[in-house]
Amino acid sequence: MPVDLVVGLGNPGAEYAGTRHNVGFDVAAAVLRRRGSGDWLLRPECELAVITPGRFVILARPLSYMNRSGEVVRFLLAEYGIDPSRMLVVVDDIDLPLGALRLRPRGGPGTHNGLRDICRTTGTDFPRLRVGIRGAEVSGDLADFVTGPFDADEVETAKSAILSAAEAVEQVLEIGVERAMNTVNRRSE
Repeated sequence: MPVDLVVGLGNPGAEYAGTRHNVGFDVAAAVLRRRGSGDWLLRPECELAVITPGRFVILARPLSYMNRSGEVVRFLLAEYGIDPSRMLVVVDDIDLPLGALRLRPRGGPGTHNGLRDICRTTGTDFPRLRVGIRGAEVSGDLADFVTGPFDADEVETAKSAILSAAEAVEQVLEIGVERAMNTVNRRSE
């Protein structure tokens, strides 16, 4: 089934730019640079862009905070008449090692509060691409860790993971989730 909406999760504001928790925003920005047909259109609830891999696809970054992403996603699905199964959510994952990617056609939220809020509002039947952000050592408060920057020795791996995730999004758009899983998940093992 094709994907018509790609949602990159993150937190708005300069203080969150470049943090582990904003990897979804960063992947969406990389996809827009690679495949976009313009700049972000700013709406009160999100940033939107149209990407055109041979068809009309909406790229979105919710401007609610991560833990309240569900309402924005529900609005977007209703606004554009898109079934949740035709949406790909791109999100950071503390449970995966830095740089690892996991593409799944559906499932629960795991430990991710942004995914939990989307599942609460739309159900669990939507594809998701998880991007690993766990470094060699997770220290201190988990919320502070995920909203903090990557360590200096992690920056290149994080940049590479963002580019790999953008390529994975493009694969999903071109060949679908099921077929892309074979490449994306195998490459990440």
